[in-house]
Amino acid sequence: MQEKTFQHPLRQPRDIRKPFLAIALVYGVCVLFRLFEYFVLRTDQTVLGEAFVHKIAGFVLLLIVLRTYAIAPSGIGFARKTALRHTLYGFLLGAVAFVPAYAADLLLARANGQAPGLSLYVSAFSASGNFGNQTGAIFFAICVAGNIINVLMEEGVFRGLFLRLAESKTTFPRAVLLSSVLFGLWHIVGPIREWVDGDRSASGAVMMALVMAITTAITGTKFCLLVKWSGSLWTAMADHFFNNTITNILHVVTPTGVDEMMTLRIAIAQLLSLAIVIVLFVRSKAREKETFREVM
Repeated sequence: MQEKTFQHPLRQPRDIRKPFLAIALVYGVCVLFRLFEYFVLRTDQTVLGEAFVHKIAGFVLLLIVLRTYAIAPSGIGFARKTALRHTLYGFLLGAVAFVPAYAADLLLARANGQAPGLSLYVSAFSASGNFGNQTGAIFFAICVAGNIINVLMEEGVFRGLFLRLAESKTTFPRAVLLSSVLFGLWHIVGPIREWVDGDRSASGAVMMALVMAITTAITGTKFCLLVKWSGSLWTAMADHFFNNTITNILHVVTPTGVDEMMTLRIAIAQLLSLAIVIVLFVRSKAREKETFREVM
């Protein structure tokens, strides 16, 4: 039995007759913003280390779409009543997944005869790995602010708006597939730019783009299940924020390099958190409930 939701009588959502066209248009505009920043502004290659301009533009576009269709923010998962509780759940999930992942990284390095340690500083993430080493407080603030902007836009658009629109015409599994495929393709811009800049071969760029598309699509699926399980975006946003921030600021250092097994570490964390989310999703029978259950 589905739980009832509440909409203010003066703010009833308008009927969206062509939701998939709306998804395509929003996605297309967001991709154009992303391409402009990656190939023209290149803010992630500056001292800021963050590509945040297109995320701000995407979030503004999201607000415009919500206003156009008279959808309250809580109608795509920005519910206020349980925000703190669901945010704490997301942080807990991230910690439970990354603590053993970092432990495995350190143990493997030690088993290989290294003397690993942990180092706290801000770096930027690219398809080639982390780069940069900033220890000033301002850079930690920029990192946190950039990741907040990132999760607001990406979760709001991909797991909030796209799930809401797609589910108005199709099933939740198909909506998840659409959202996650688009999220995977969203992340191939980095390898493409590296190929254009001559930093990666065409075959290498294709392989890296394929790996990033698949892995981020799987991660996107996890976020979709979190949204369905919790009925809001906050858990997914907190987990997403934790994943990105911990990767940016906590590094495994050995005499031969930094974050040499970062890919393995992230894979362990994501697979572990995905398994936890699947268990929560199945045991709670979340599929039988409305996705966004707290509209107020």
